Amino acid sequence: MAVPAPDPRAVREASLDELARLGLPLPPVQFPLVWEPGDEIELRPTAEIEARIAVLHLILARCFGMPPQAAMSWLLTSHLMETVTPPEWQFVTGGKGDHRSFVLHHDALFALAWVLGLTKQLDPTLPVDERLVERMPNIAAGETFGRWRSRVLAAPQHPADAAALLDLHYCLDWAYLEVERAGRVPPGLVDANAIGQRRWALEWAVILRGPYHDEPPGWEEVDLST
Repeated sequence: MAVPAPDPRAVREASLDELARLGLPLPPVQFPLVWEPGDEIELRPTAEIEARIAVLHLILARCFGMPPQAAMSWLLTSHLMETVTPPEWQFVTGGKGDHRSFVLHHDALFALAWVLGLTKQLDPTLPVDERLVERMPNIAAGETFGRWRSRVLAAPQHPADAAALLDLHYCLDWAYLEVERAGRVPPGLVDANAIGQRRWALEWAVILRGPYHDEPPGWEEVDLST
């Protein structure tokens, strides 16, 4: 359900305070807001986010040796075939595509897990929680998507909290790339790729409603160019 978006300027000020605390460069004054006053926000349906988490988890299993036939069988049994994007399908069935880029989705999965309350924090200085795998479908043991959903019992974040974290990662994405271009070492234990993946997930999961927003993008349509 859509709710009024928080004051975008107050959220941005908090994001910039966090960048300053981390010793990161601040974006220029004209750096755009993610939403405008009067906009509304909501999260994608929980079942849709859960399906995306499951597919990303399966993609990672393929990255680390799961046979394609076993992966396709799990998707079929879990009724998730229609949620797989064309690039993902090519990778699942034939290993085609950029293997490294699929491995990086580990951080996107982490951010989506935070959105559903499956992990407690999404600290930009810390890597993916090692215990996250315990909250994912146990594909090797044959746990289907439906059984996994019953086991984890998602508790989605409030849309305003997710939107605030999206704004922070919008700013962090710019700052980490600037640090990388300058040849500096970023704070903490993650790099610009990880921040970009987390932003990707948040951009997809948080739906913005207002006169300047298009319809929510598909997973492969998320725009990270700005």
